[in-house]
Amino acid sequence: MSIIAQDMREVDLVIANRLDSSVPLVGQVSKYIIAAGGKRLRPALLLLTCGALGYTGPQRFNMAAVVEFIHTATLLHDDVVDDSAMRRGNATANETFGNPASVLVGDFLYSRAFQMMVDAQDMRIMAVLADATNVIAEGEVMQLMNMHNAELDESAYLQVIRSKTAKLFEASARVGAILAGASTDIETACAEYGQALGTAFQVVDDVLDYTGNAELLGKNLGDDLREGKTTLPLIAAMQRGSETERLIVKSAIEKGDTAMLDEVARIVKKTGALEVTRKAALAEASRAVSAAKRLPKTPYSDCLIELATGLLARQA
Repeated sequence: MSIIAQDMREVDLVIANRLDSSVPLVGQVSKYIIAAGGKRLRPALLLLTCGALGYTGPQRFNMAAVVEFIHTATLLHDDVVDDSAMRRGNATANETFGNPASVLVGDFLYSRAFQMMVDAQDMRIMAVLADATNVIAEGEVMQLMNMHNAELDESAYLQVIRSKTAKLFEASARVGAILAGASTDIETACAEYGQALGTAFQVVDDVLDYTGNAELLGKNLGDDLREGKTTLPLIAAMQRGSETERLIVKSAIEKGDTAMLDEVARIVKKTGALEVTRKAALAEASRAVSAAKRLPKTPYSDCLIELATGLLARQA
């Protein structure tokens, strides 16, 4: 997204500056996970929304860094909960520094984000980001409660990902609209765009767990199955497969058995579950495009539309 390339460099400067700490391990772990890269979709979304609505003030860089810090904190905690060893092609922070350091530095990033929110001097922004952080935590707990639960249905699955993943996308777009002083209708359109984009992103991610390239994805294929996560491809496969196939998938989820990954992947593909899941992602991407078309037509809003449609071709 060359249209915000310079803005993203400014955000990187803010991130580097605000990671500073008098406690060496804090800076070490924080910089390790930030330096690992990632798509930076949430700060990009905030910047694109600001651009589409004509806001050019410096708070856009600060708030973009805030949402990246909140996201990074969730990753640090996620990897501890999931006992993950790889993220973005590198060893996770918990694998490198240990679980206690990862949890505590995640706490540092959350608290630093809230310190930075105060700079905006806007209670609505504070409320949106505080509420989003709370909903994300609830989503994490919901996902934990649903581990190894093969009875999870599509509605409950969507509730988890709209809380755990899509909520920060939604908040990022909404904060951009608030910074721009947008009308209620425009702010609502931005929030709808963010929620739909975040949902589509996670649904596509769940497809890639069965079709992706581990090297490109930067994570181990089959991690979701190992962790006992009932994702949409598995839900659809159990709905569409034979009784024998349903029992195989059900057992794999309940046991977190990656030895069954090849067989589960075969069932997922054979039953058309991936097509069902891609169709769900397309519906969310289309919802995002519709919301983006309610914004003023600018190169930035065009980029928001391209971002939503491009998700469907995502390979990593």
